[in-house]
Amino acid sequence: MTASDVVVTDEEIFEAHIDGKLSVELKSPLDTQRALSIAYTPGVAQVSRAIAADPSLAKKYTWAHRLVAVVSDGSAVLGLGDIGPSASLPVMEGKSALFKTFAGLNSIPIVLDTKDPDEIVETLIRLRPTFGAVNLEDISAPRCFEIERRVIEALDCPVMHDDQHGTAIVVLAALMGASRVLGRNQQSLKVVISGAGAAGVACANILLADGITDVTVLDSKGIVHTSRDDLNEFKADLAARTNPRGLTGGQAEALAGADVFLGVSAGKVDESLIATMADESIVFACSNPDPEIHPHIAAKYAAIVATGRSDFPNQINNVLAFPGVFRGALDAEATKITERMKVAAAEAIFSVVEPDLAPNKIVPSPLDPRVGPAVAAAVQAVAHEVDEPSTRRGSGSA
Repeated sequence: MTASDVVVTDEEIFEAHIDGKLSVELKSPLDTQRALSIAYTPGVAQVSRAIAADPSLAKKYTWAHRLVAVVSDGSAVLGLGDIGPSASLPVMEGKSALFKTFAGLNSIPIVLDTKDPDEIVETLIRLRPTFGAVNLEDISAPRCFEIERRVIEALDCPVMHDDQHGTAIVVLAALMGASRVLGRNQQSLKVVISGAGAAGVACANILLADGITDVTVLDSKGIVHTSRDDLNEFKADLAARTNPRGLTGGQAEALAGADVFLGVSAGKVDESLIATMADESIVFACSNPDPEIHPHIAAKYAAIVATGRSDFPNQINNVLAFPGVFRGALDAEATKITERMKVAAAEAIFSVVEPDLAPNKIVPSPLDPRVGPAVAAAVQAVAHEVDEPSTRRGSGSA
């Protein structure tokens, strides 16, 4: 598929968003007096009394325990940046639509008119009886790390910042596919990650946990390394665990001889630098809506190219991961989404596409109906295992 295969007009886009993309549908019609007396007063009072006497009954008689809250402050939306809560709401509505379509889960978008971590955490604590899981979305780094950690600690339900971990899961799955197609040992790859924000940090973490040791991270000022004195605590921690060859400088120094370029920032990379990468290189230009380098240009030098867009092959899209991850976690009645669950999700995504692997098909289509159930089943199966350092090695070997 190329960009010319999918043509959508502005008129179509705006028409599809009139009055939002979501609606609430009833499980039973309210078309008789009897139906009203069952669904609302007086019948509903019996259910409320029962839950008041035994709070555990809320799981059976309300939708809360399987309802996902999609929560954002609008500070880091797609590649658009800090556009605020109102402008972020169409994205959160879309996220809820994806939950329903690909995992059969109900969800509600919640956009918060604050960037204060204390206020965000406190709001979600107060709202806890309303939902059964929290999908944090489009919250800028480094605040997103603190907010996710604190919400996980405060709530007894699955919580995941999708910009971090959904991205990382699908990137790992895509790298499994690319490595297998090229007959490469995944753990021996030299990986350059452009972006040290939410997605970049999470991708570095999952790749390191998978056994890839040569990971170099770039931010807007160049290579993240231990000699820099301008790093926040999260980047300093990353510097201590990456860049084993001690590289300094910028894109040119990082990309020379690299096997993989992973773009998860709004930055750009010049064609001439992609040309300096190793033979049979891999380029994942995932920034949306504008990739770090146009895939047609990257394909002049790289053996495999992927983007985050739906109008080119190899779409590295979080929708391959997050619906199934939350469905599996809720099916397992898990209280946390663990690292083991994330790796299991990546392996499940890879397993779906494995029989059909090709340079232009290293991940399944986001519309493949097998993906959500496969991810959910894999996550559910390991939900109660204790997290351990990854021991999986060589899964990308030929």
